[in-house]
Amino acid sequence: MLRRNHLILAASLFPLAQPAMAQEEPNADREERPDPIVVTGQGLGDAPSVAAYASSEITRDDLTAVPSGRIEEALGAIAGFQQFRRSDSRSSNPSAQGVTLRALGGNATSRALVLLDGVPMADPFFGYIPLSAIAPEQLARIRVTRGGGSGPFGAGALSGTIELESAGVESLSPLAASALVNDRGETEASASLAQELGTGGLVVSGRWDRGQGFFTTPQDQRIPATARAGFESWSLGVRSVVSLTPDIELQARAIAFRDERTLRFDGADSSSEGQDASIRLVGKGTWQFDALAYVQARNFSNIVISSTRFVRVLDQRNTPSTGLGGKLEIRPPVGDAHTLRIGADYRRADGELQEEAYSAFSGVLTERRWAGGNTSNLGLFAENDWQAGPLLLTGGLRADYTRIADGFYRAENSAGNVISDITASDRSDWRLSWRGGLRYELSKSVAIRAAGYTGLRLPTLNELYRPFVVFPVVTQANAELEAERLEGLEVGADIRPFDEFSLSLTAFDNEVEGAVANVTLASNLRQRRNIPAISAQGIEASAEWEIGSFELKASAVWSDAEIKGDDASFELSGNRPPQVPRFAASATGSWSSRDGWRLAAQLRHTGAQFEDDLETDRLRAATILSAFAEIPIRQKLRFILRGENLFDKKIVTRNSDGAVDLGAPRTIWIGLRYGI
Repeated sequence: MLRRNHLILAASLFPLAQPAMAQEEPNADREERPDPIVVTGQGLGDAPSVAAYASSEITRDDLTAVPSGRIEEALGAIAGFQQFRRSDSRSSNPSAQGVTLRALGGNATSRALVLLDGVPMADPFFGYIPLSAIAPEQLARIRVTRGGGSGPFGAGALSGTIELESAGVESLSPLAASALVNDRGETEASASLAQELGTGGLVVSGRWDRGQGFFTTPQDQRIPATARAGFESWSLGVRSVVSLTPDIELQARAIAFRDERTLRFDGADSSSEGQDASIRLVGKGTWQFDALAYVQARNFSNIVISSTRFVRVLDQRNTPSTGLGGKLEIRPPVGDAHTLRIGADYRRADGELQEEAYSAFSGVLTERRWAGGNTSNLGLFAENDWQAGPLLLTGGLRADYTRIADGFYRAENSAGNVISDITASDRSDWRLSWRGGLRYELSKSVAIRAAGYTGLRLPTLNELYRPFVVFPVVTQANAELEAERLEGLEVGADIRPFDEFSLSLTAFDNEVEGAVANVTLASNLRQRRNIPAISAQGIEASAEWEIGSFELKASAVWSDAEIKGDDASFELSGNRPPQVPRFAASATGSWSSRDGWRLAAQLRHTGAQFEDDLETDRLRAATILSAFAEIPIRQKLRFILRGENLFDKKIVTRNSDGAVDLGAPRTIWIGLRYGI
């Protein structure tokens, strides 16, 4: 098990003391204010500390050329990014859309913090990310920083942070639209209006995806009750930015979305929906600040069909949840050599499961169940970056007050008699986390970096209180779950021998103590438990090479991850975490011309992985090739051709004792795009 490294902790705290000793005066240029008001619609910008950690960026050009048009495929180009399952957001259960980094696995809950314009996107009850509600073409960029995080909302950044930044009026055409259809008759349509209004701007965007889907069940396992993975999803967003003064912006955002899917059997329908709103005040003067408040209203429903009698056995008819929170971050003027960030953030989640169980033989109602509670997290943070010539030192501390309260589980039979009535104990605690790093430029073309960090993640309401069934396997909740805690180290190098080529290498050693996992108790029974630890060591690599109009981007990660126990009697010790491959890689080659032609091809490989913690069901490796073409027709009008899984490779996304689910087969899209 990793030990706390006091030398690294001391180094991380040292930069925090530097502002008091610094003798530099703020640059006089800061007092000079340009006459024009420039609207950016962004936060305070990246702190220098980003350079000390393993980070990658996805550009807008990359986002608008994704062969599937899905945000998860765009993120898949980043070394170490992983979904809980291989299936995308058209053919998976929404509650299984957890994302993580660094081979740390998961149980469908995200171990990575995902932010959209600074707002956490995870579902308040389940912790999954509503991927279908995020349209790649509406984003300006994505930054992925791996490793545990302090700073704003750092308690959720167990394996890293994924920051999504919306495109503003400066990036979008006044009118943009696209419409595509594929060879199965499925459709995808999106549109946006972007307009400068006085001292600000307004963006209204929407997207609608609909289709019959494909058979996730292999041909030899299909029965009359087998259904295609049909889907229909829509999202509508409004974002406005107003300059109150030359240095202060008011930003507001609202999004509404709904997603409906069918999985495996007729009647196995699920739905997720949400309405999110946020308001943000950003000051970019001498005293910089970022004040944010947000609210989320979400719901989820799911019908479970028996895999033997093919009738409804469970109706998770309603799971309303609410998330609210905010942050205040201040960057005071402490000298040009320093960037000091101090502040606080708060998050609260509450929700309740409402479900009904039915007999597989008679179809009559047998039981009604309710479960829920709330969790909250108040964080206080301070972080300082100190640039001394070629050396960057960064360090941060974070204290979190966490609370788990009002947890309950209640079950009644069809006559209304109480079968089970459990009230969980309330719990609260203060927890300290930190991170520190350095980056040193050996020359103009070579820089080395090193970092150490800890991280924290509270169990979700889903993990604490909601049992679920993927028939015939029952997974029990566990109201006594403790928070996960990460300790990690990494070293790396960034190399740019010439302007057209860059290479980044990172070696990491991370460990999650008390990792929440679905632990097998019997052939058809699992329970969420804190296992002693998940340990992961590995090497990440990414490279970019521009040759005239041609660009090649590649990334790869090799990891050695294992479950660790307290002693030799722990049955899972030495096993690889479920859903974690040893090796994954992605390469994208693209070519663009001055007159608007753009061609891209993407090759992606995911190594073999295990479905379960006992390593009994194996998912074989998969390698797929996809492509994108954009051909100019007239002015801003383009013809679009996209191809997914061009060689029609068989992608196994689930294997439960031989019952297999498959990923997307070869799919060809054609359509038109204007202004994107």
